[in-house]
Amino acid sequence: MQPNSKPIIGVSIGDVNGIGPEVIIKTFADPRILDMCTPVIFANPKIINFYKKSLDIQGFSFNTAQDLTQLNPKQVNVCTIWQDEISIQPGVLTDDAGRLAVASLVNAAQALKDGHIQGLVTAPIHKTNVQGPDFKHTGHTPFLKEFFGVKEVAMMLYSNNFRVALLSEHIPIAQAAAAVTGENITRKLAVVHRSLVRDFGIDKPKIAVLGLNPHAGDGGLIGQEEKEIIKPTLDKLKKEKGWLLFGPYSADGFFAHGHHTQFDAVLAMYHDQGLIPLKSLGTEDGVNFTCGLPSVRTSPDHGTAFDIAGKNIADEQSFRNAVFEAIDISKRQRAYDEATANPLKRQKLSKE
Repeated sequence: MQPNSKPIIGVSIGDVNGIGPEVIIKTFADPRILDMCTPVIFANPKIINFYKKSLDIQGFSFNTAQDLTQLNPKQVNVCTIWQDEISIQPGVLTDDAGRLAVASLVNAAQALKDGHIQGLVTAPIHKTNVQGPDFKHTGHTPFLKEFFGVKEVAMMLYSNNFRVALLSEHIPIAQAAAAVTGENITRKLAVVHRSLVRDFGIDKPKIAVLGLNPHAGDGGLIGQEEKEIIKPTLDKLKKEKGWLLFGPYSADGFFAHGHHTQFDAVLAMYHDQGLIPLKSLGTEDGVNFTCGLPSVRTSPDHGTAFDIAGKNIADEQSFRNAVFEAIDISKRQRAYDEATANPLKRQKLSKE
């Protein structure tokens, strides 16, 4: 890929009975986006045509490609990965929609792995109907971790410069405390720190770490994890790595007083601890990003929204932002990797 060429951004269709197809079509109906990337939707033309017509979305056209050698850089491309007939039923959970969602994701992920696309944007799936031989995961993030064979990834959601990464993701709350170990914290912080440098262009990121217990344990009165695990781990990493790590902070006061604005990212101990504040204090157009993959994957920060599927009221802004972020991060990754290979370029990059 040439330095100034448009990246090819792949899109997995998600659950075709959810709002995924609608927000995809609405996003790419704006022709200006074709100046920034070449989109490839891994799906079936019949699905795209169904929603285009039923929602009466104007100004959207696409090129049908049987494989990735037939892409048109001046059009939205739909790469056919499903020949079977499928009954599209907006708002209804079906097995066929689950199988298609997995097939789309697997094909798109393989294209990313093979370097045929430079970024992947995943539309929402429903975690129930995707379960099967090709997908035994609680979401996109663990699937992609296994698919790419990387040791660690981190789920990071962000809105503008408000970034929240998670120590544990989709696990029962009863298991969240057991996941708070020095080893897990060290691995997650390593992935998040490198991502902030490589993917977001922040040379010396400041990372805040939340405590697990109310009031961050109150000095051991309300739990020992902060005192015995979290703080010693942060102290060790600061000494050995020189990273700018701060905490552990009491989650309620930390967000209530706006302290998150002073950091490049926040590491939360479990899912709701980090994402409730993000979705409450951030805007409604946030992006989900997988730290730790060799290439970029983003998604909107919402689900399938079956309750509004097919009604032409879904807001595409979060999906559009996910596409923009995939474009920008892919360019930053390429610049960083080239600069890392050339110390003189790296020195120049760090001054900019």
